[in-house]
Amino acid sequence: MSYQILGRAIKSEYIAIGTILSTVGIALAASGGEKKKASQPESLSQKFGASSSEEENFIKNFIAEAEKADGGKH
Repeated sequence: MSYQILGRAIKSEYIAIGTILSTVGIALAASGGEKKKASQPESLSQKFGASSSEEENFIKNFIAEAEKADGGKH
């Protein structure tokens, strides 16, 4: 069976293949296609949301103590 599209006879097999390829292409485009590398935060205050240098120092000390207690397994 064929369909008349723009005055030309196009077989249903070609229409099916075109539909499948179009669906896959749209899905790839919607998913982003190319992944971008995430930017690294400049300091712990940006990474953990510390609002002051005092809070940043507390976070650094807490992480250092946790690594000592854990034996540095992380």
